[in-house]
Amino acid sequence: MTKKERYGIVLAYFEQAMPAPETELHYNNPFELLVAVILSAQCTDKRVNLTTPALFARYPDAKSLAATDSDEVFGYIRSISYPNNKAKHLVGMATMLQHDFRGEVPNTVEDLIKLPGVGRKTANVIVSVIHSQPAMAVDTHVFRVSKRLGLVKANLTTPLQVELELMKHLPKDKVHLAHHWLILHGRYTCMARKPQCGSCGLGNVCPYWAKAQKAEVKKSANSRVNTIG
Repeated sequence: MTKKERYGIVLAYFEQAMPAPETELHYNNPFELLVAVILSAQCTDKRVNLTTPALFARYPDAKSLAATDSDEVFGYIRSISYPNNKAKHLVGMATMLQHDFRGEVPNTVEDLIKLPGVGRKTANVIVSVIHSQPAMAVDTHVFRVSKRLGLVKANLTTPLQVELELMKHLPKDKVHLAHHWLILHGRYTCMARKPQCGSCGLGNVCPYWAKAQKAEVKKSANSRVNTIG
């Protein structure tokens, strides 16, 4: 199977299984999404969604967030992972938005990564979700699923390598959708420890599943030999 054929099968499956994928983070505008994505680093979307309503009510925009201090913000996000650092990042981010971007969230990766607490992954999420730009944010789910499905080489070791490889083969108009497809597939089907391979519709093209089946056959054969012996 060629790489083009593999991508075609995988994308066709996702288009049917998840025709309208979207982020599971709750937000009402670009500023709220930026805050939520910063908070989501090494934290579940569920926990972030439980935390942000009170935070957004107190700080509805960059101006109000820039006017406070990290100690106060900490009180609202204490249940989030790494609250001290994230509180400082949020205030620093809002301050830069006010000073350098008139309080508006930038629409380019180059400008976004200038903001405190915003790396390439976060920036890619913002331009992908808000502006449907062809940007691929590689989190742990995208990294794992794209390798298991054979969309990228198994020996790639960094998120950037995976991002660049995916971008070589994904149609530009599908990239912002593929970002969600891979995340959601990794979150609910292709989990790290107990992937639900039996209920996955991509088993016929999945190298990981094929390898697992071969291992199971070998294990069963060895078990029968040991029993006979």
